[in-house]
Amino acid sequence: MPAGAERRRGPAALRGAATAVGALVAAPVLTVCAAVLAPEGGETWRHLASTVLPDYVASTAWLCLAVGMGTTVVGTGTAWLVTMHEFPGRRAFEWALVMPLAFPAYVLAYAYTDLLQFSGPVQGWLRAAGWERPLPDVRSLGGAAAMFVAVLYPYVYLLARSAFLEHASGTTEVARSLGLGPWPAFLRVSLPLARPAVAAGAGLALMETLADYGTVAYFGVQTFTTGIYRAWFSLGDRVASAQLATALLGAVLLLLALERLGRGRARFHDATGRRRPGSPGRLRGWRAAGAAAACGLPLAVGFAVPAAVLLRLALAHAGTLPPGRFLRLAGNSFSLAAVTALLAVALSLLLAYAARASRSRWAAALNRVAGLGYATPGSVIAVGVLVPVTRLDAWLAGAIEGATGARPGLVLTGGIAALVYAYLVRFLAVSLHAVEAALARITPRMDDAARSLGAGPGETLRRVHAPLLRRGLLTAALLVFVDVMKELPATLVMRPFDFDTLATTVFALASDERLGEAAGAALAIVAAGLVPLVIVSRQIARERRPAGAAQGAPALGAVEVP
Repeated sequence: MPAGAERRRGPAALRGAATAVGALVAAPVLTVCAAVLAPEGGETWRHLASTVLPDYVASTAWLCLAVGMGTTVVGTGTAWLVTMHEFPGRRAFEWALVMPLAFPAYVLAYAYTDLLQFSGPVQGWLRAAGWERPLPDVRSLGGAAAMFVAVLYPYVYLLARSAFLEHASGTTEVARSLGLGPWPAFLRVSLPLARPAVAAGAGLALMETLADYGTVAYFGVQTFTTGIYRAWFSLGDRVASAQLATALLGAVLLLLALERLGRGRARFHDATGRRRPGSPGRLRGWRAAGAAAACGLPLAVGFAVPAAVLLRLALAHAGTLPPGRFLRLAGNSFSLAAVTALLAVALSLLLAYAARASRSRWAAALNRVAGLGYATPGSVIAVGVLVPVTRLDAWLAGAIEGATGARPGLVLTGGIAALVYAYLVRFLAVSLHAVEAALARITPRMDDAARSLGAGPGETLRRVHAPLLRRGLLTAALLVFVDVMKELPATLVMRPFDFDTLATTVFALASDERLGEAAGAALAIVAAGLVPLVIVSRQIARERRPAGAAQGAPALGAVEVP
């Protein structure tokens, strides 16, 4: 075959493979959305609408409002402090403020329940000191919102900090040359320019909030997610649960659309031509102490205090979880996370490179569709996965029986393959955006040079892009690994019989009020997420580029949101 024909065939093959992968990943989400048209759930839907649906709507709305405001204030404030000011501990806070992401919100909920409940140490100390009034119950809507803010503000922090670094040098100096002080310059210049990044971080936090089941179920907060489980398990109506999930997904997309419409024709580009951060202003006295306290408080609440509580519980109840069982649970969790991470990176590389090679709107739109799962709760994805997988199972069973006469039963449903499929649908967007960001840092001129030398897309990827993508691919794999280790809803629904992970065991023990036994497994989940986060966050701490850095180079930590 002529070399030119082979090069033309390469992008077509890539587009075909990417289309197949995108359709496979988007199928569960589209299956759930199609449930809106199904008439079977009408009776259950009318029952829910007349009884508990208003409570679901109100609780979810208040929870999202509180989490959105809290993560925006904490994430933006800490990002501004560590980017634009010099104070004691700033260099440590730069990377340490990301560490609460290692904590799943439900693990944080268990730790603070033990710490703040009536029989816990805090209220015990208060009563010993003469304080007789009980503290507000942490297992409430406000308590759930506080848990989410404590572990999700790093999303806003990461993106806002990248935005401040991009605009810090030129725009801030111009604002100050016009007579604006640090605070007015922040409110009138830096914050409006960082609005897309702040909104993206808050959007990620809200998606995680809406997808959570462990925290709201443990605290007894009635949200859309708990309603989905109730419609599925208590009422036995998967169609009604899918319809609730579709309404939830529609609310998320509506919020994101309203934010974009709210920008109007505003643009947020830096036209100064200076892309390096300026020298941070040094704070002294009470201002320096206040900045350190403002950065230290969310770090303490989101990481240090709950880690100390879990460590105390684990030491006090050492041996209650047999070592053999713990190793089996850890092996299950690590195996699922590793397999999913490898598959997610491979599929993300295929999708991202197909979009780059074809440069078509179809490929770009396909990638956005493939990322819909990240905005969908794990329980909803479980419903969407079970429908097509069950049909495929029935087809396979019929084909095997027709060919061999044997009845194999269900091959995929209830197995590891279906669970990994659900994880891929849920977290492929995380890997895809990291890979796309890494590819974006490679100039298209390299592709053109490779084509001029006779290399096709596959050879270009192998010989040119792969060596440059190693760090981005590793980052993508680590992010997916951490997310799978923490994933609870889809694992609860789709795990095989007698197959438990660290997350499901922690949830089961905590639901039985056996927090001491759950502490060791919870610490293992946190530790697994902490190591990758420390590596990535220390890279972010070195993000301040020298004066000679290439103009326009994208900052580390800049994340694209679907």
